[in-house]
Amino acid sequence: MYSHIFSPIKVGGITLKNRITMAPLYLGYAGEGGTISPLLLEHYRLMAQSGAAMIVVENATIDHPTGSGSDRTIRADTDNNLDGLKQLASVIKKEGALACLQINHAGRFAAANPPLAPSAVDTFGNISKPIESDEMGVIREKFAEAAQRVKNAGFDMVELHGGTGYLLAQFVSPRTNKREDDYGGSLENRMRFPLEVFSRVKEAVGNFPVGYRFLADEWLPDGLHLDESVRFAQMLADAGVAYLSVMGGTYDSFFLPEIIEKSKSEGYMSDLAQAVKSAVQVPVVTAGRISSGDTAEKILATGKADLVGLARVLWADPQWPQKVRENRERDIIPCDPACKDVCMQLVMQKKPALCPQWPPKKVKKFKELFE
Repeated sequence: MYSHIFSPIKVGGITLKNRITMAPLYLGYAGEGGTISPLLLEHYRLMAQSGAAMIVVENATIDHPTGSGSDRTIRADTDNNLDGLKQLASVIKKEGALACLQINHAGRFAAANPPLAPSAVDTFGNISKPIESDEMGVIREKFAEAAQRVKNAGFDMVELHGGTGYLLAQFVSPRTNKREDDYGGSLENRMRFPLEVFSRVKEAVGNFPVGYRFLADEWLPDGLHLDESVRFAQMLADAGVAYLSVMGGTYDSFFLPEIIEKSKSEGYMSDLAQAVKSAVQVPVVTAGRISSGDTAEKILATGKADLVGLARVLWADPQWPQKVRENRERDIIPCDPACKDVCMQLVMQKKPALCPQWPPKKVKKFKELFE
């Protein structure tokens, strides 16, 4: 019935068994200090068991605490966490899915005082410190070292987080990059640092596939838009990126009334993916409330994207792929927008995310694992 969803595709030289990926989603399940906890392992075991072809693990920091968004951000910046990362990769692969780990520096959104960023920008009352040229060299190396650690841990791919308004995206954005040196001003200059990071990572990991979480539009009047981001996508494709996972919005725009309304629509980011896909020859992933098999199939069949990324949809019901394949969509436990983002509210309170749609037995088990 859904011939496009359940057809294989090659990404970075590796065959994915279908077009479903888990898009990275921070839920506050890591242990304090970013350790790999029993709750995190159980969560990703369920995600991998879903039948999705590839699981992209959330946001692992390349520099703790300077680049971490919270104390429960997974750490990929130290070999002290390597055994945990190996266990995480193994849990995912044991269930028949490919394992990818996203690495990140949160930049101005880091829980640091002050946070580092391309320029001094007010971020919810916190002014960031402009990164010096020598610090940029250190960060490039930390990305490379973290990527090598991901490879050593047994993951199949690594993803650089260039979305959500984090550090790499902050350099590209004209809104957050006000530098007057070779890394600011023109788009060519603003792209320079993330392209250098990508190049250094590729050099460090060799033929290991490197994907990129790609911010196509900040959805802010003075921010990054498609006219510039598409050109950046072409540069990443030319540099050898394995795939581009396209998204829109940042923490500065996610909570605007018009964006909240937009995000209630199925596949609301797919037009961004289509614009990027039309300009590059590498696989493109789209996400954004792809709740039904019909929506996923239509996106793939019409060429808007090559793969779909499911985040909260898959988290709410890890059996989504199986139910879609078996024509049992009426049995899917939905991610219900009417719940007013209970999961994200819990995360913001530094509590583990729980879905109000889950059966009580699952909620109880997750609470016990967290404790």
